[in-house]
Amino acid sequence: MIAYLDEFLIIALVHLLAVASPGPDFAIVLKQSIRYGLSTALATSLGIGVGILVHVAYSLVGIGVIIASNDMLFTLLKFIAAAYFCYIAWHSIGAKKPEQVSDIAIDSMKELPSTKKAFLTGFLVNGLNVKATLFFVSLFSMVISPTTPIGIQLGYGIYMAIATAIWFSFLSYLLSHDKMNNIIQTKGYLIERAMGVVLIVLAGQLLMTELTPAV
Repeated sequence: MIAYLDEFLIIALVHLLAVASPGPDFAIVLKQSIRYGLSTALATSLGIGVGILVHVAYSLVGIGVIIASNDMLFTLLKFIAAAYFCYIAWHSIGAKKPEQVSDIAIDSMKELPSTKKAFLTGFLVNGLNVKATLFFVSLFSMVISPTTPIGIQLGYGIYMAIATAIWFSFLSYLLSHDKMNNIIQTKGYLIERAMGVVLIVLAGQLLMTELTPAV
C-alpha cells in the first residue's frame, strides 16, 4: 500500500483542485442551500458523492475510454447534460423575491423536496457532468498506472466519492450558517437566479463544443 502513496497523493491533489472549482455541482448545492436549507443540501451533496462512483465504475472497466472516443455517444451525453442543466436553470432563474422575510421559511417547507429527490438531483448533476467524464478518463489513463491493482484503483475512487460528499456537505453547512442565512433570506433569490445563469452558460459551453466546427 505504501508503494502507491505517491500516486494517491497526486490523485488527492488533482481531485481537490477539480472539486473545489466552480461548476454544476457547486451551482446545485448553492441552489439547494438557498431554496431549501441544510438538510436538502446535504442529501444533494451525498448524491453528488455517489455520482462520482458512476465515473469510477466505467473508468475501471474501460467504458470511459469508449465513451470519450465515440463521437456520437459523447455528443448524446453532452446534449442530455445540457438539457438537464437548462431544466434546473429554468427553475432557478424564475426564483421570486419574497414579499416578507418570514414567508421564506414557510414557503420552503411547503416546497421541500424529499431526501430521495434531493439525493437524485445531486446524483444526476454529477453523473451527467461531461467534464467529470473527461476528468476521470484522463485520471485513470494518465495518472493511475495500468499496473496498479484494481482493488487499489477502487480505493482511490471510493476516497474521491467520500471526499466529494464531505466537501459539498461542508459547503452546505457554511451556506446554512446564521450569518450567511441572513443574507440568503434577503438576497437568496438573486444568488439563485445567478446560479441559474451559470448553469445556462455551462450548458451553452457543452453545446458550443458541438456546434463550433473543428479547425
